[in-house]
Amino acid sequence: MASRSVNKVILVGHLGRDAETKFTPAGVAVTKFSVATNRRWKDQQSGEWKEETDWANIVLWRQENLANYLTKGKQVYVEGRLQTRSYDDKDGKKQYMTEVVAEDVILLGGRGGDGAEDAGRQPVSMPRSAPRPAAAAEPMDQGITDDDVPF
Repeated sequence: MASRSVNKVILVGHLGRDAETKFTPAGVAVTKFSVATNRRWKDQQSGEWKEETDWANIVLWRQENLANYLTKGKQVYVEGRLQTRSYDDKDGKKQYMTEVVAEDVILLGGRGGDGAEDAGRQPVSMPRSAPRPAAAAEPMDQGITDDDVPF
């Protein structure tokens, strides 16, 4: 029996800094940015609400035109896979870094704008992978609005 595995990450959060795009020696664009996600829970012992923020480093290949829109505070949807790589630091010690290699990034709006800019605007998607079939790409109208989303 062959074993299967899944490496899929979905994040909805806010950018912690403006995206930076650099180019490899071969001229391929690499855009990097960080996304903050929050978790909130009620402490069982004290009854107080607590909040925790996690940061994820995101790498997006071949999308140099998207960096202008990925500014600090903007809310984004990121879909991709986890990748861990290693490198030797300046002291020769091996360091490991885990990051999300993005396949899809969707700008959701939110913070970072004056509100008028984001009002009524459809999310902008920059898929890295091949286009999806038309039936899967069209959102189903179920009467759900942005007010129904819990975050």
